[in-house]
Amino acid sequence: MRAGFPDFRLGSVLATSFTGTLSERHGNAVERIPTPQRLIDWLAVNGLAVDSCTTAQLDRARELRESIHAAATAAALQDALPAPAVHVINDRSAQGRAAAILTPEGKRRWQLSSASCVEDALGVIAADAISIIAGERDGRLALCASPTCQAAFFDTSQSRTRKWCDMNTCGNRQKKARFHANQRKSPRSAE
Repeated sequence: MRAGFPDFRLGSVLATSFTGTLSERHGNAVERIPTPQRLIDWLAVNGLAVDSCTTAQLDRARELRESIHAAATAAALQDALPAPAVHVINDRSAQGRAAAILTPEGKRRWQLSSASCVEDALGVIAADAISIIAGERDGRLALCASPTCQAAFFDTSQSRTRKWCDMNTCGNRQKKARFHANQRKSPRSAE
């Protein structure tokens, strides 16, 4: 973590991890990419390294993030996808010029057209969002059960009944709150 900034909440699905760069949307929101440099940091951690990022590119990234969140939330609720969100996701996907590269270890890696092309990285994220929202991947979109979070996440658990976007944050916080509420309800017997 860079000094003074909150840690990234990383997951196994690129698009929903990206929406997690703004957490606690229904509480005290935490912006995890407040500066262009933090977007560079997040992209690097996720295998989409770029050399530079402008404030305008950060604004486009945040617009994509919010569009993915809106579309994923609608899909999780089985509502109609919001047209403005779909337009932004499609636009960012079409602007990217990244290529999927097969590594010698048999893994996919993304190659951006240039090391400074944030648009290519956003195109990869948008394409990932399209694949999960369109139902092309094994899993389901769900919303975090935390009332202050309600982030869209992609549930790939075997039973598809996961409740939390992140067990280490939202899940633990909710379980702790439930434990403390139960402790208050059942006072210790006086001896």
